[in-house]
Amino acid sequence: MIIYLHGFDSTSPGNHEKVLQLQFIDPDVRPISYSTIHPRHDMSHLLKEVHKQLMLSAEEEVVICGVGLGGYWSERIGFLCGIPSVIFNPNLHPEINMQGRIERPEEYIDIDSKCVSEFRTKNKGNCTVLLSENDEFLDNKATEQELKDYYSIVWDEQQTHKFKDISHHLQLIKSLKRLPSL
Repeated sequence: MIIYLHGFDSTSPGNHEKVLQLQFIDPDVRPISYSTIHPRHDMSHLLKEVHKQLMLSAEEEVVICGVGLGGYWSERIGFLCGIPSVIFNPNLHPEINMQGRIERPEEYIDIDSKCVSEFRTKNKGNCTVLLSENDEFLDNKATEQELKDYYSIVWDEQQTHKFKDISHHLQLIKSLKRLPSL
């Protein structure tokens, strides 16, 4: 099973395209939608929905993937649910760069302060980060600096922020799937 979390632009046709690409390595791709506007509500909703999917398929290997804001959530939800994650161009600081686009960006600061302390140290090696050299929205060199001590970093020379074509990375994603540690 692959759980897929969209980015801020939840209605982008690219989300459907990524789900179709992921189905080449696993026909069981489960997109989970969330509002993107109310972070605290989004977190509780995502935890509940991912946990429900894991309970329905407890004997299946799983990985959670997300792009941009979906990458932010995939890293955290993957950690909290005991599943590996693959994050594409993750938006690590939506409290800063989502100002004016969401109603309560300060809730991300609250989420960070309430999350397990030093969760990246505890999640070390359980997340893979795919970064685009051509990301037009985020500074991925800064993202690399923030995450390189915890996770594997893979650079992509072709894709932009939305990572429309993930086909070159499908076998990597497939190799990361494992049984959840519930």
